[in-house]
Amino acid sequence: MDKSRETSDGMPEPAVAEAWQLVGASFERFCLTAGVSALRRMMEQDAVELCGPRYGHKDGKAAHRWGKTEGKIGFHGGKVSLTRPRVRARDGQEMVLPSWEAAQSEDLLGRWAMNLMLINVSTRRFGRAVRLPEGDIPAPACAGVSKSAVSRRFVALSAAQMKQWMATDLSKLDLLVIQIDGIHIENDLVLLAAVGIDGDGVKHPLGVLEGATENAAVVQALLDNLVERGLDPKVCRLFIIDGSKALRKAIRRTFGKHTPIQRCQVHKGRNIMERLPKHLHAPVRRTLRQAWELDDAVKAERLIGNLARRLEQMAPGVSATILEGMDELLTVVRLKLPLQLRRSLACTNIIENMMGSVRRVCRT
Repeated sequence: MDKSRETSDGMPEPAVAEAWQLVGASFERFCLTAGVSALRRMMEQDAVELCGPRYGHKDGKAAHRWGKTEGKIGFHGGKVSLTRPRVRARDGQEMVLPSWEAAQSEDLLGRWAMNLMLINVSTRRFGRAVRLPEGDIPAPACAGVSKSAVSRRFVALSAAQMKQWMATDLSKLDLLVIQIDGIHIENDLVLLAAVGIDGDGVKHPLGVLEGATENAAVVQALLDNLVERGLDPKVCRLFIIDGSKALRKAIRRTFGKHTPIQRCQVHKGRNIMERLPKHLHAPVRRTLRQAWELDDAVKAERLIGNLARRLEQMAPGVSATILEGMDELLTVVRLKLPLQLRRSLACTNIIENMMGSVRRVCRT
């Protein structure tokens, strides 16, 4: 007998031996059969420890055998059927076998479903993403790969992770920069989110809050939540926002009136371009970029002021827009940050990237 086809106690395992003969044709089938066989042996060992050997007598045994039943375990993002022994305690209560309890965990299936949905695999295509259409391990009814089953697992796991994430202690994070921005999910639903950046440049999602609009009450509730979870309001940090007055007001109230705030230059430039005729886009954009990349804030202000004066005749209403919020547009320049770092921190691109993922996953 080939030793590779014997179990650890020297007894041949017919199912594994048969699967090994077919491994060239179906490695997936071999893995499943071998894994199920190993799990069966583990459950049988659990039953022996609780009840003693089959047809044997064991003094003081904690339970007795109660036949067998069918159950399902996770495999390739779905479920497969498996026969397991049943064990009852002396008082008649069903006892769970430790190996079966571990194998039956839904967490792996939920994480599989969440991962595929986050990389843009729709729930209706989940089955084909985890099981080959021509494979010999089918996905029958109740296999856990249907659209509704995947959706339920995604909702359950994401809700649990969201609850845990929103209770995370922030006091141990050495946060230097915080970006706050909102995303409109529906006409009457806005998600306001905050992302922090520590001294090593690592990004940390801090919190998210729902609201009907991006108003001062919602912003203040988000900031209060961050403070309650350990964000020290006495520590000076750079805040990056999109220009919302509600955001600015709540930040000043919570973290002090001298808290440095950088307004997103990308949002500002976009707002200016939307009010200009098309033939002025290129020269105005070039001047703004030149001013924002200067190392001297005074020279940058002078350059932007000259641009506003030149536009008074061609686009009178835009001049005030260009000058509005000038101090907050050049905060990173006044802080004497390196050019490469200024480019990253002069806009909300970091949190916008996260918002793009939210839009993609929640688009339907």
